[in-house]
Amino acid sequence: MIEFINFYLIPGITLGSIYALGAVGVSMIFGILRFAHFAHGDLMTVGAYGALSAVWVLGVSPWLAMPFAIGFAVIAALCCDRMFYKPLRDLPTIYTVIASFGVALILRSLIQVLWGTESQVYSSGFQKPLVYFDTIRIASRHVQIISATIVITVALHLFLTYSRAGRCMRAVADDASLARVAGIDTDNIIRWTWVIGAALAAVAGVFVGLDTDVHTNLGWNMLLPMFAAALLGGIGKPLGAITGGLIIGVVEECVSYPFFGESLLSPSYKSAVAFVIMIALLLFRPQGLFRGRLL
Repeated sequence: MIEFINFYLIPGITLGSIYALGAVGVSMIFGILRFAHFAHGDLMTVGAYGALSAVWVLGVSPWLAMPFAIGFAVIAALCCDRMFYKPLRDLPTIYTVIASFGVALILRSLIQVLWGTESQVYSSGFQKPLVYFDTIRIASRHVQIISATIVITVALHLFLTYSRAGRCMRAVADDASLARVAGIDTDNIIRWTWVIGAALAAVAGVFVGLDTDVHTNLGWNMLLPMFAAALLGGIGKPLGAITGGLIIGVVEECVSYPFFGESLLSPSYKSAVAFVIMIALLLFRPQGLFRGRLL
């Protein structure tokens, strides 16, 4: 049981925290802008490399470089919306979805030109794990990632529930036309959506870099699990996306644990878990756990 907690459950919660933060943006963008944003993973990559630049140039820790990551990702998201998505907003959704694939390729290519194609790390060397009760060993970075995700989740809930901008975002997600008639500035709400989604994606990208390494396909590799998490929680339900991300992260890690003396699934195939969950949801419960918007 201790081995399960140390090497499967805690890493699963850590991975789920990363999926959760990325899935929130996917869910919010679909709920408000009504399209699947396939460049969202690459916003994670932009944020990760933004923090890496601050680590290189300023010599600060990745945590202190977080504002640079958020700034890079938010600017990239707002520029992409202004140049590529806004002109297509009145056209059928499929145009914007296809455009997001193009934006993903553009962002990835720019990253490769500016930062190169080699994998990088924020810091090297062995970090001594934290030990609890003489048996439970947790990497300090995992504690930091999980704790930060809890704080961000609480802050997001308070923002969406009690702030005027949060209430307006929920109104636009429910019915954009009615919200516009009620006097809500939908363009401003769209900007808020991009800022929040890109900021959370950037934080998730830095978390990936802290846990493993930083490379140009970092966010693209996370895209399918993030979409699966958004579907599991319910499209348009940010807190549902967080729940979905945690579930998928834990399940991905735990399916390779030998519960009955043999692994349920080889570790090399655990990434397929998100795909299986997504297909099952689309077939049997397309509204998700929190009854979100249907695709």
